[in-house]
Amino acid sequence: MSEKLYEAIIIGAGPAGVAVAARLAQHGRAANILVLDRYHFPREKPCGGALTGHMDPALAELGLKNRVAKAPCESALIRYGSFERHIAMGKEVEVIRRVDFDADLVKQAREMGVNVVEGEGLLSYRRESEYIVVTTTKGRELRALVLVGADGAASKVRKTLLANKKETPHRLFMCAMKVPMPEGHSRTMVYDFSLMDRGLRGYLWLFPAPDNSLNVGLMHYPAKGCNLSGRDLTEMLRQGLLPYGIELPAKGTRGWPVWGYHPRARISEERVLTVGDAAGIDGLTGEGIAVALEQAIVAGDAIDAAIRTGKYSFSGYRRQIRKAIVGQELSLDRWLARLIYGSKYWREWLALVLLDDEVIEMYARRVDGTEILAHQKFRLYKALWRHSFRFRRRRKELKAHIVGHLRP
Repeated sequence: MSEKLYEAIIIGAGPAGVAVAARLAQHGRAANILVLDRYHFPREKPCGGALTGHMDPALAELGLKNRVAKAPCESALIRYGSFERHIAMGKEVEVIRRVDFDADLVKQAREMGVNVVEGEGLLSYRRESEYIVVTTTKGRELRALVLVGADGAASKVRKTLLANKKETPHRLFMCAMKVPMPEGHSRTMVYDFSLMDRGLRGYLWLFPAPDNSLNVGLMHYPAKGCNLSGRDLTEMLRQGLLPYGIELPAKGTRGWPVWGYHPRARISEERVLTVGDAAGIDGLTGEGIAVALEQAIVAGDAIDAAIRTGKYSFSGYRRQIRKAIVGQELSLDRWLARLIYGSKYWREWLALVLLDDEVIEMYARRVDGTEILAHQKFRLYKALWRHSFRFRRRRKELKAHIVGHLRP
């Protein structure tokens, strides 16, 4: 067993893991932490690549920068059948390639003095009285005061915390293509909900990506009775792209599971906590990058406090995440996702979001980072009150927009 006792071992060198390391480095702990990742960077990572407005302040607070190529988006197009709504962003949203972004964050962590080891992951861990023993995939046994599970959707730390409890994940499918955005949308993010009429419980996206390329994909919420296979979802993606004149390649589409945030989920125990995808992503949008960085700030501060006080229970960590702005937004989006994607009355709730001008504007401001949606509850309640008088008309209007659209 290694004689060195690390203050923290972080499993995963994606944005979540690097962000926790960066926060601990800001607390003067760079020399006493270790980051492990089973892959070598740069490595492929399926992702939509959109960095929402919460990214810039989170990066700045962590002392990190976005130094890679990016495609700036100044507007969004929301669609459902023939319904279209163009929304100007209050601040440009940037789309990056995760392969570049993640590799550069690892480089920045090393520039901060953090030891990042590639090609070595977590095999198992056990808790001793005063530390955690980590067994790696290379057979090493390492000791740490704290273990951080930043190992993504397939997190072994998460599975151990939940005692391998069976969960139903959100599912995302994406494909990066060397073709430009459809004409007229070169700086526009497209969110298309038309496939919900075919059984999808989520949306299709088309994002401009660096080097005049295109990132397309879809998110599917685990609604009861809407169990779609990977083949089903790939076919839906193919069908959804046809109205844009885009043909999905025979190869290159990748799917992966993600776990939606739940405010009561177990995300920590004594000397162990999770962050990023391992703790839960945004259940409404599938967003994970900005969420990971915001959670990492809370996690890094909690770890520093534990080391300073010698109190490692992390019993308040779940509450700290929930009370932070990121937790408030995730909780609100979880509620909206259950209404829009998980309810049999999904069309009534989708009509609220798409046909109420104030609601769609509020959410655009949440995406571009110029407003905190969780702080707009009074306006949301007013919108719900308006909708109670208009939902039948709106449902009928929305249904009319889908007639004849996406025919087989």
